[in-house]
Amino acid sequence: MSLDAERLVSAVRVLTRAGHLAGPDDLPSLITAAAMSLGADRGVLYVVDYDQVLLVPLGEGSGSGSLPVEGTLAGRTYTTLTQQRSGAGAEGATIWSPVLDGTERLGVLELAFADPDELDEAMREAVLDVAALVAELVVTRSVYGDAIERARRRVPMTTPAELQWRLLPALTFVGPRAAIAGGLLPTSSIAGDSFDYALNSNVLHVTIVDAMGHGLEATLLAAVAISALRNARRSGLDLRAMVGAADTQIAEHFGPDKFVTATVAELDTSTGEWTWTTCGHPPALLVRGGKVVKTLDQVVEPPLGLGLVGTCPRVHTERLQPGDRILLYSDGVVEARDAEGEFFGTERLVDLVARQAAAGLPAAETLRRLNLAVVAHQEGALQDDATTVMVEWLVDEPDRSTPSIAGA
Repeated sequence: MSLDAERLVSAVRVLTRAGHLAGPDDLPSLITAAAMSLGADRGVLYVVDYDQVLLVPLGEGSGSGSLPVEGTLAGRTYTTLTQQRSGAGAEGATIWSPVLDGTERLGVLELAFADPDELDEAMREAVLDVAALVAELVVTRSVYGDAIERARRRVPMTTPAELQWRLLPALTFVGPRAAIAGGLLPTSSIAGDSFDYALNSNVLHVTIVDAMGHGLEATLLAAVAISALRNARRSGLDLRAMVGAADTQIAEHFGPDKFVTATVAELDTSTGEWTWTTCGHPPALLVRGGKVVKTLDQVVEPPLGLGLVGTCPRVHTERLQPGDRILLYSDGVVEARDAEGEFFGTERLVDLVARQAAAGLPAAETLRRLNLAVVAHQEGALQDDATTVMVEWLVDEPDRSTPSIAGA
């Protein structure tokens, strides 16, 4: 066994064996021990904040400060998922590796080596493996305490937002034939917007909802809508019956003056057939070849909860081409106003999405940049919830959404 392989085995043993009894507060010391097993002098895990603008070191004793995603090597690692290296010669070298739960970006792992010659290709591959195991520990240990959650929050989170974030699936999923990414704004006070998805065999189920009102009641409305749709889907109902069930549940529990707008859809990942119904929600956009080529606005049903959708809402289909993207969004995206009252608008949304698609960015990074643009348009003070979901079919997303070594 080579020296690099021996060190990797040692680092993995540190993380797996000590990890059995570790809580989230123990992760910084575990990562330091694993880093030293690899031959590094220092190891720091940076977790991304909810707004995805800062990488925050985990552990008060790390000796490191937060790093902006924009304009840093750590940020480049996070946005491109490509391992980066800095330093050489007598001052040593530092390696930055992406930390992902599957394809959801959690942060970046920094390892500093006194001897830059240690960082040969085999060692860099070993660091990727350690970063993957660190990601598993971040996810599993976070359910036992609040250290990771506290690090990710720049401002206190409201109770509605706390509930809404706990209802969400992972923000990103990438498989061999389809990818999906979503985002919520404002992250610390989101209330009535939400989304959901599930991949069952060759069918990707996708939902985006926007509940009327603000605060806790809007969150409860959205939670019932998402839960009713999930329950119907898991009971084996088809898309029409799922929508009808959610309409009935909201009407029965909240009365006739409360409603939820939604788009409920399915993607057949084997054929590229996109099937959907829109219930009072902004129509989705079809992005092809870096351009928005169609607005999927055939027929809009009434919102859920008014008892008007019935058991047979109209369902529409669109045959996608390889590489096509579907963008779903709530009205808070296009209705975001700047200080002069100018809307963010559909035209600005279409232009931004088209430019990012043409740049070949992964869906998750496209949405991160879209969210930054929406926040900047409102100078950081959003007046309404803004949610985006992007679905992509038959693409090179797996290659763009998994870790790699720069230059490899």
